[in-house]
Amino acid sequence: MATTTHIPAAPAPAVHRPKRRWGATVFGVVVLAVMLFPLYWMINTALQPDASLVDVGPVPTGLDFSGFTSAITEQGTNLLTSLAVALGAVAICLAVSAPAAYGLAQFKLRGSRTIVFGTLITQMVPGIVIANALYSAYVDLGLVNSYFGLMLADASLGIPFAIVLMRSFMVSIPREVIEAAEVDGAGRLRTFVQVVLPMSRNSLITAGLFSFLYAWSDFMFALTLNTTDDVKPITLGIYQYIGAHVGDWGSVMAASVLSAVPAAVLLVLSQKYIAAGITGGSVK
Repeated sequence: MATTTHIPAAPAPAVHRPKRRWGATVFGVVVLAVMLFPLYWMINTALQPDASLVDVGPVPTGLDFSGFTSAITEQGTNLLTSLAVALGAVAICLAVSAPAAYGLAQFKLRGSRTIVFGTLITQMVPGIVIANALYSAYVDLGLVNSYFGLMLADASLGIPFAIVLMRSFMVSIPREVIEAAEVDGAGRLRTFVQVVLPMSRNSLITAGLFSFLYAWSDFMFALTLNTTDDVKPITLGIYQYIGAHVGDWGSVMAASVLSAVPAAVLLVLSQKYIAAGITGGSVK
């Protein structure tokens, strides 16, 4: 008579469920709340234009947009001035830094590392020193109180960072791609425009965004290189606005909120390009 042997079934593998790290989540929420609290208080104060600074409640009881209306009426021109200056600074910054980064990355130039190191050193120079030096040169060149002069000065804030960022990305571009374009008859300029720049899109967007933020938030050059109200960015406008409207903090905060909107929108729209542009040069 045949006997059957019962082999016990192997126990099912234990399923390790990831533990929910509530502590890290709570800590992150607290840090985010602390960082966003100034923005919330700006909006809260802007929506209570009739209350004094010490009487502003923690939560607005109604939506009063009269502060925003006053801010747009009195600071709208300054917002457009900042937008024009920032966009011009971005154009100048990319026009200078992209070819410079390409040359330092792909051409075997003597002293290229020294040039990159010197570019980093320039970012350590205090802005007030540069502004005072530029003012003397601008007086001789007739660039004081001019849009182009302020664009040029603001572009200098982003050029060093843009060169270093784009160079680190362009170094990772395979040399074979550039040589293939040259074999097909493309010159250096055409190769740079039609091959290198499209491949460096993420770093270009990142460099352009940071250049925009530098120019948009500039106060030192705007104060030093302008002696009239012909060219008055929003930073200088808010500075003068506070002195003239000490008792109207609702309008002042409304102007501050409006000045933060363009930068916030750009950061949200280009965040994926920023992450790729910053990390792209670290991986070959």
